[in-house]
Amino acid sequence: MQRRTRLILTFLLPLQIIVLQILKNFPEFVETYYSRGLYPVLSKISRYLFGWIPFSLGDIFYLLIAILALRWLYKNFYRLWRQPVWFFVDITATLSIVYFMFNLLWGFNYYRVPLHTSLNLQSDYTTEELISTTKRLIVKSNEMHRQLGYNDTVKIDLPYTQKEIFKKSIDGYQNLEKEFPSLEYSPRSIKKSGWSLGLTYMGYSGYYNPFSGEAQVNNLIKTYKFPVVSCHEEAHQIGYARENEANFIATLATLHNEDPYIQYSGYIFALRYCVNEIARRDIDKYHELIETVNPGILKSYKEMRDFWASYQNPFETLSKNFWDQFLKANNQSKGIMSYSYMVALVVNYFEDKPF
Repeated sequence: MQRRTRLILTFLLPLQIIVLQILKNFPEFVETYYSRGLYPVLSKISRYLFGWIPFSLGDIFYLLIAILALRWLYKNFYRLWRQPVWFFVDITATLSIVYFMFNLLWGFNYYRVPLHTSLNLQSDYTTEELISTTKRLIVKSNEMHRQLGYNDTVKIDLPYTQKEIFKKSIDGYQNLEKEFPSLEYSPRSIKKSGWSLGLTYMGYSGYYNPFSGEAQVNNLIKTYKFPVVSCHEEAHQIGYARENEANFIATLATLHNEDPYIQYSGYIFALRYCVNEIARRDIDKYHELIETVNPGILKSYKEMRDFWASYQNPFETLSKNFWDQFLKANNQSKGIMSYSYMVALVVNYFEDKPF
C-alpha cells in the first residue's frame, strides 16, 4: 500500500467517526435506507454464502486475522523506533478499512429507529406495571413448568440437542413475522462457536460476526438459556444491533415458538429480567414475589449463575469493561446497563396481551 493511500485512509478514520455522530440524529434515514434497504440484502447474501458450511467460518477468519496481525507486528516492530509515525499510520489505515467494513456490513444498525418506536410500544413504565407483569409471568412460568409434567421442585432440562434447538429456533421467527413483518428471518445461519471456551472465560454466551454474517453460540451453555441465546444472535442477524433489543426479540421468538420447552425457556428468561428489576427498585417486594416462583425454576437460575461463577476470572472484567465502552461508543449511552431497557419492552408489550 502506497504511503499516500495509507495517509488518506488514516485521515478518513476520524471522518467516519464524525459521520456516525451525525447519523445519530437521523435514525429514520438509517432505518429507511440502510436497516430496511441495503442491510437485508447484504445479510441474506452472506447467510446464503456461508450458512450451509457446518462450522463457523467467522471463527477461522478471526484466527487468521490474529495470526496476520502478530506476524506483521513481529516483522515491523523495529519501525516503532525508526519510523514511529509510519508505524502508527499503517495501523490506523488498517483500522480505517476495518471500521468502514464493520459499519457497512452491520454497524449502521446501531443508529436505526429504536425498537419500541418501530413496534409502536411505550418505553416508560411504572413500578406497579412492572410488578403486575412480573406476577403474570410467575403464574405462566409455574403453569408451564407443571404442564411439561415436572414437579414444582424439579429443574427442567431441555430434551433436545443444540443442533435441534438451532433448527427449532426459526419456527418462532416464522410465527413472529405474522405479527411483526419487520422481524422476518430467513435464511438461517447459526452455529456453535469454535471458541466457546474463550467466550466463556470472557463471560459471553455468543456473538455475531458482521463480516461473515454468521451467528455463533457458546456451546458450553447447556441450560435453559440456549434457545434464547440462539434467537438473540439471530436477532442481530436481521439487523437489531442493540443488545437490549436483541434480548426482547429473542424473548418474543421463543414465546412464539410452537415447542412448549422453547416457550418455557422464553418465559423464565423474561421473568428473570423482571424480578431482577424489581430487586433494584423494591427489595422487599422482590423477596415476596420470589417466594411464589417454583423452586425448579429457581434451580435453573442457580444453574446458570453457577456456570458463570465456575469460569470467573480477572480477564472477564477487562472484557466486560471493553464491551461496555464499545456499546457506549455505538449509540447505547448506558453501555451494559442498557440491557434493562428490555424490561420496558416486555412490560409494555404484554400490557394488553394475554399469556
